[in-house]
Amino acid sequence: MPKMKSNSAAKKRFDFTGTGKIKRKHAYKSHILTKKTTKQKRNLSYTAMVNPVDQPKIKALLVK
Repeated sequence: MPKMKSNSAAKKRFDFTGTGKIKRKHAYKSHILTKKTTKQKRNLSYTAMVNPVDQPKIKALLVK
């Protein structure tokens, strides 16, 4: 039986908190930033938590 492999794309995009929740980054922060307000760009730079409904799917991708 071969080893279970983690999804490489998911490894780069998600991280676990100490309590086991999954952190993610916001979209829309990479380019075309001139038309976005400073407030919008600042709020996009903070991390967010993955919705609890989606957490089992992401945990399956990050299996070790």
